[in-house]
Amino acid sequence: MSSPTGPAAKTERLLNLVLCLLYTRRPLPKSRIRDVVPQYGDAKTDEAFDRMFERDKDELRELGIPLVTEDIGGLWDDEVGYRIDQREYALPDVAFEPDELAVLGLASRTWAHASLAGPAAQALRKLKASGIERDGDSLVGIEPRLGTREPAFEAVKNAVVAQRTIRFGYQTGGAGEVQERRVQPWGLASWHGRWYLTGFDLDREAPRVFRLSRIDGAVAEVRRAEPYTVPADHRAQEMIRTTVGEQRPRTARVRVRAGRGHTLRRRATTSTDMGDWTHLEVPFTDDDALADEVSGYGADVVVEEPAEVRDLVVARLRGALAAHGGAA
Repeated sequence: MSSPTGPAAKTERLLNLVLCLLYTRRPLPKSRIRDVVPQYGDAKTDEAFDRMFERDKDELRELGIPLVTEDIGGLWDDEVGYRIDQREYALPDVAFEPDELAVLGLASRTWAHASLAGPAAQALRKLKASGIERDGDSLVGIEPRLGTREPAFEAVKNAVVAQRTIRFGYQTGGAGEVQERRVQPWGLASWHGRWYLTGFDLDREAPRVFRLSRIDGAVAEVRRAEPYTVPADHRAQEMIRTTVGEQRPRTARVRVRAGRGHTLRRRATTSTDMGDWTHLEVPFTDDDALADEVSGYGADVVVEEPAEVRDLVVARLRGALAAHGGAA
């Protein structure tokens, strides 16, 4: 297997240096460090090693790692050695107030049914292993959920974290034309129950906001793309709010089969029983979100108004039928 290059190689070198200096019993001279840390052995000259080591020392100190320099004598009177002070390096005991534990519990439940459920659960296990228990009773009745059902979520999230330029097909709106976009990702945020990507559109040479549910097909990295930096004053939610705007609440009229559609029934402002069916008036703000919800009930829920939501539901049901080999 080939050795890592670029940022990965630097990270591995710094990690090896930290391990070397953290667990040594006495300060190590540079000559010994060069022998122990594999990447330093690849330096072609003493000067190249010295430059690399000096940069690494500065970087460790900038990261807050307590790198100590001590006089160790040796062949020259001024020879120095290096080590990391374990007492300063170790983290203090972590303690949380009751309200902070409540927030941790709330956060873990928020991601319980999303693609980030694994990392959230892992974080809680680490806290529990340290003797810290979340407060599961302080927020009884509050059950938030952040769904990440969009197929593009994971790839987009990874691109935002790694600052990698990506390309994808994007539906311009409704059932509009799909166009390819090349984007430098800046941020990812949820707004009114929908996930949005903020970034710089390379083809339009301007900042843009993209709804993840409108990404069509796979998200791919743009190879040999120029590196970029996210603007220091960028605020993803503010950009999304300004672009998408506040969504005005509206009312949908739906017909629900008896014993079905309980989430719709709970939100309904009016309910009229008509034998085997119940007529509901349900407030909503997003056409696609309501269409997704209603489609999940199949034939048990029928949208009567507005017509645009009804058309979206019909399109989804026909797509599901076609995907399973039926005739649309």
